Amino acid sequence: MKGLFISFEGPDGTGKTTQLKRVAEALREQGYEVLESREPGGTVLAEKVRNIVLDPDLPINNITEVLLYLAARSEHVEKVLAPAVVAGKIVLCDRFSDSTLVYQGLTRGLKVEELTQLRQLNDFASNGLAPDMTLLLDGRPEVLLSRRDARGVSDRYENKGLDFQHSIRNGFLALAEAEPERIKVVNAEGGQDEVQALVMQEITALLEKVKA
Repeated sequence: MKGLFISFEGPDGTGKTTQLKRVAEALREQGYEVLESREPGGTVLAEKVRNIVLDPDLPINNITEVLLYLAARSEHVEKVLAPAVVAGKIVLCDRFSDSTLVYQGLTRGLKVEELTQLRQLNDFASNGLAPDMTLLLDGRPEVLLSRRDARGVSDRYENKGLDFQHSIRNGFLALAEAEPERIKVVNAEGGQDEVQALVMQEITALLEKVKA
């Protein structure tokens, strides 16, 4: 089987990281070779960039923020993601380009049809690598807020409050509406087992399609 690239997206508190790890374990039990990673991050350099862009005490303008994220993505794609896909692995990534479009685009007042320049910059940074499927874990911020608070609020985005979380959710849903074939919306308000079952349903369908 050829390699696959699956990204996990969604507002804060949806359980992306937890579900990614649970799915990775389930796929390994089925005999697949799986790589887990995250953005920003995945390499030594990219993890250093992560510390910068998520530091709530470090003021960064939007252009600088975009360029930092894309620099980290370029490093991540070249050294980790692309080689793993070429090697035939299933790559699971906690956030990727859709987060850039939402956080640095849609929440800054742009509309989906106005994201062309940001998409072009991302394509350049990622050398054209794009997810075969994106799992958008979705839920009402009011429901998800308690999960976020349970693990502690620590980065610049989580400190922006409930209204910002609503704008993030709306941004992701707008992307999903524009690309329904790639972006699969999963209700993340249920328990971990329930959410995992929904996620695995989408991944199983993708695997069957690839094998056909």
